[in-house]
This record gives sequence, C-alpha cells and structure tokens, in this order.
Amino acid sequence: MCLTPTYATRVFMARENVESMTNTSQLVGKSAVVTGGSRGIGLATATALRSAGAGVLICGRSRDALETAAARIATAPAVASAGRVFTAVADVRDPEQAHLLVASAVQQLGGLDILINNAGVGRFSPLVDLTIEDWRETVDTNLSGVFYCCRAAIPVMKRCGGGWIINVSSLAGEHPFAGGTAYCTSKAGLNAFTEALMQEVRSDGIRVSCVLPGSVDTEFAGNDPAEDAGWKLSASDVAQTVVDLLRHPPRSLPSRVELRPSMPRKR
Repeated sequence: MCLTPTYATRVFMARENVESMTNTSQLVGKSAVVTGGSRGIGLATATALRSAGAGVLICGRSRDALETAAARIATAPAVASAGRVFTAVADVRDPEQAHLLVASAVQQLGGLDILINNAGVGRFSPLVDLTIEDWRETVDTNLSGVFYCCRAAIPVMKRCGGGWIINVSSLAGEHPFAGGTAYCTSKAGLNAFTEALMQEVRSDGIRVSCVLPGSVDTEFAGNDPAEDAGWKLSASDVAQTVVDLLRHPPRSLPSRVELRPSMPRKR
C-alpha cells in the first residue's frame, strides 16, 4: 500500500534530493589510495572512487594483476573530470613499503585525501593445523599492514588539513567461528584499532571509519564465486557503502558500518 506524501514529507524529500545532487561532486579532484586494489572489494572500491571523480592509486603484490585492474578502472564509466589511475607494487606487511606507497601517492596524485585499507588475507583451519607462517601472514596483513599505512598517511593528511581513512574489516571480528582463529582475531583487532584511531585524529579533521561486511561473493581466500551465491553481498555493494561514507557532511562521522546480505541463505 502506497501513501501519498504529506507536504512536509515532500519538502524533506526535495531537500534530500538537493543534498544528494550536491554530494555527487564531493570526490572530484580527491586523491585516494586503495590497498589490495587489484581484485574483489578493492577493485570495486577503486573503480567507484574514480567513477565519482577521484584520482586513484591501487597497490598489491602482483604487477600483472595491478596493470589488468588499472585498465579496467580506467575504462569504466566515470564523470568527465575523473582523475588518473596509478599502480604501486607494495606489500603492506613491510613498513618501509607502506611508507613508500604513501610517498608515491603524494608524488603522483599531488596529495592524499583518502586511504582505504582493504588488503587482507584469510587462512582458515583448526588452530592445531594453522602454521606459524599462516598466522603471521594473516595478522601482519590484516592488522599490522593497516597500522603501517595509517602511520605513513596521517602526517600527510594533517599537513593537507584532513582526510578520510576507511578500514575494511569483517563481521567475523564480531562473530568468531571455528577455524577462523587467525582471521577473526585480526579483524577484531582491526575494529579496536579503528575505534581508538578515530578518537585520536578526528580533531585534526581526519575521519576514520570501519566497514564490516558479512558474506561477500568474491575470490577471497581462494574461493570461486559460486553460481548459487546470489544471496551474498557483491563487491560493488561494499564499494557503494565506502563511497556513501565519503560523501557524508563534514559534521558527520559514521565511524562503523555493519553490512549484511538482506536475504541470507536459509540453513
């Protein structure tokens, strides 16, 4: 049943539409770094950012994958004033490489307004079967890598008068499961890290948020996108959430967003 909007409702909707149209230009000319930007959520996010007008630098560990991703981003529909796309081979587990990544963004994009910490790995097995190497790779990528990138980016953002940091976490950090000791621990730590950092730097004009997706239909952790996985979130759903966050008014800080499939598979 549809109800005819009241006059007050129509006025409110009109104002919302005006604000929405105004917000569409907020990302034009901005400079963004997306870690793990060659596939999945990172690729979708980098594409959405450039489509909205930002210049983008994506990083990853495979040069071939980065070049393929950059070509896809550059040819996707975008506003006429969209920025350029750059790539950087970088392993965020290495603090020096994280520092060079930020320096590269400043050199190629002219600054750093947005940092999307998306790079992540998942190693899932019972604890007794989890190797020390798997533990270290998971924690070093999903948690320490974010620390290194933020540590390099924040001084740059302070000099520029502010910025946005969005960390891509997971609902697994809130809802641990068997076989996920390393992954769930890394994401729980990332959630706490984001909360603490948000309180540290918001007075510097730097907004920090955490996006916690549920099941996403990507190739993460070696999975093949399943034909029957239409119930899952898509990478573009998460990317849209990131872009929506970045368009919030300066007075607003949505510091945490949990994102779930609206119609999960029945068990």
